[in-house]
Order: sequence, then structure tokens, then C-alpha cells
Amino acid sequence: MGELIIAKTVKEVRDQVSAWRKEGLTVGLVPTMGYLHEGHASLVDKAVSMCDRVVASDFVNPTQFGPGEDLESYPRDFEHDCALLKEHGCNMVFYPSVDEMYPDGNGKTDTYVEILDDMPKQLCGKTRPIHFRGVCTVVSKLFNIVLPDKAFFGQKDAQQLAIIKRMVRDLSYGIEIVGCPIVREADGLAKSSRNTYLNDAERQAALCLSRAVFAGMDMVKAGEKNADTVVGMMKDIIEKEPLAKIDYVSSVDAVTMADVHEIKAPVLFAMAVYIGKTRLIDNFITE
Repeated sequence: MGELIIAKTVKEVRDQVSAWRKEGLTVGLVPTMGYLHEGHASLVDKAVSMCDRVVASDFVNPTQFGPGEDLESYPRDFEHDCALLKEHGCNMVFYPSVDEMYPDGNGKTDTYVEILDDMPKQLCGKTRPIHFRGVCTVVSKLFNIVLPDKAFFGQKDAQQLAIIKRMVRDLSYGIEIVGCPIVREADGLAKSSRNTYLNDAERQAALCLSRAVFAGMDMVKAGEKNADTVVGMMKDIIEKEPLAKIDYVSSVDAVTMADVHEIKAPVLFAMAVYIGKTRLIDNFITE
């Protein structure tokens, strides 16, 4: 197993990627906010299988957090992250400071990348209005720094994945975006860095999300074509859990994020649910 290069500056990343390019090697990028788990590991594994060299970013991006969100408390463990990345064959981790990514200081910038149609306003965007502007901006910066051939994102953040694909298309990035399946705990809970916020009772209560997802999948497989009926059943399951508070449970077009009521083209059934103070997401997409 090779050494893991730790790069803290844009120049270090560019110099190393340039050296790989001169050898004719392909490069994959796995953007993360750190505190890595098996879900992130699956992205690295996929990248290793498809690219000669793999770069992971490990950066908690301030521009995608709104006022009162968990920027300061977001879990961090860089030593653990490096061990996981090395174990799974990652070649370099980009671990910049906030000032390295946003030189104006205070984690702010005067230049943003933003999709102006309704895609970022649906689902999570309804309660997190600046979130996807921050995501597009930092991912665009990472693309410009690493210049990867392929970039790997998890399907758990389905809206983010769709938005990144749109951004890549609209801005003519020559990068293939690879979506990777949701990784779950043995009991069904989708893996998330925010799961660490849950106490024992909340951890058990959080299973209502995956129960709703699996029940929705079963309904669709059984032939249900009315998306509203599926959403209603999923809401019923979550509402029976006293510790759960629904942010949204919605059915949208899997590409455009527009609301849909009938299952024809692939439909994304997505949810955000508060378990106590912790906001969790989960989803599935019809075939």
C-alpha cells in the first residue's frame, strides 16, 4: 500500500497532479467534508477501480452552512480520515485551511457558482436557501484545482448529485460525474457523519427513515404509479415515531427536481427528517 500524500495548499495539489499527468495517468476526485465512514470509503473504492490516481478533499466548507447550522460543531477527525483513505488506496488528500480556499478571509467570497433555475430551491433548498450555492462554489473550485477526469459523489445526497451534474453540463467541465449507491448500517440507517450526533434513543428512532424508504420501494415494485400515495405512506411511517419531525418527504423528477405526482420517468423519493435536533436525509430512485 502506497503512502498517502497530505497536501495543504492548492500549489501542492496542482504540482502533484501535473506530475501524474506527465506520466499519462488518469485522476479521480472524491470531495468530502471529512469525518469519513464506510460510505466515503465506497466512493474511494469506486474511484480506485476507475482511475490511476485518486485525490480526496477533506474540507468542511463554510459557504454551504447557513446561520445557526452546525458548521462549528460538525465532526472532524483528520487522523482517522487519513487512515481510512490510506487503507482504501487513496493517493492524496487535499486538506486546506479555510483561508487557502477562501483567501478573502472569514470563509467568505465575492464569487459564487449558482444554478438559477428551481433545482436548488426544491427539497433541501426550501429550508437551506444558500446551501447549494456553497456546494457548487466549493466543488467548482475543487474541479479547477484538481482537474480530475472523474469525480465521485454519493447517491444519499441525491439533490446535490443532480445539481453537480447540471453544473458540469452547463459550464462544460470535461469531467465524468459518477454517482455511487447509498451505504447503510446493518439495521438500514443510511451512513452519515451526522449520525454521531444521535443518542441511543434517537439512533433507534432514526430507523423510521429507512423503514419509510424500504416501504416506498416495495410499493413501487408492487406496481403503485401514484407518487402521492407513496409519499403519503412514507410520511405515515415517520409520523408514528415520536422523536421524528418531518422537514419534507417529496417525489420529484430525478433529473430536474421538479415535483411529480405520477411515476413514469425515474422519480426521486427524498426526505429530510429531524431526529431530535439532528437533520437526516434518505431517498430512493425508481427505475
